[in-house]
Amino acid sequence: MKFKAKLEQLDSSVWGQHIIVPDRVAKKLIAEAKDKRVICSVNGQFSFHAALMPKGGGIYFVNFSKQNSKKFGLIEGELLNIELVKDESKYGIPMPDEFQELLYQDEEGNDLFHALTPGKQRSLLHIIGTVKSPDIRIRKGLIMLNHLRSNKGKLDFRQLNQDFKIYKDTDFGF
Repeated sequence: MKFKAKLEQLDSSVWGQHIIVPDRVAKKLIAEAKDKRVICSVNGQFSFHAALMPKGGGIYFVNFSKQNSKKFGLIEGELLNIELVKDESKYGIPMPDEFQELLYQDEEGNDLFHALTPGKQRSLLHIIGTVKSPDIRIRKGLIMLNHLRSNKGKLDFRQLNQDFKIYKDTDFGF
């Protein structure tokens, strides 16, 4: 579904830049999906996984990261060519190859990861996927799986951040 929308700043302490999704587009995508996950293409330059977020009053929006706005030179108030398609991916975000391999090799870790809610799975995949270095992606994946194991499958983001700091320089055999 294609449309034009302005890049705007949302008056919120939680959300930043966003675009408003036309009512007809939001209703159609929500009716077709079990969730509100979409892939958003911008000006034919780049695409990213996102969610249709409720603004209130039946209005939906898609968040934009500051990194993407800066990287592609987007400015507030700019009219963008947008295309939204239903996200058919398993997790609603790309699975880093390194983490997929860790899950293949660690049955218990795989079970613990897949017992998490889809939102928590996406959060962990985002944490790993935003790292550029394959070695650091592997290290973070190992720390995450160890965190889940030591917490009996429960995810504590505050503790996980501490674990990242504690094990930052640990050599896991590579």
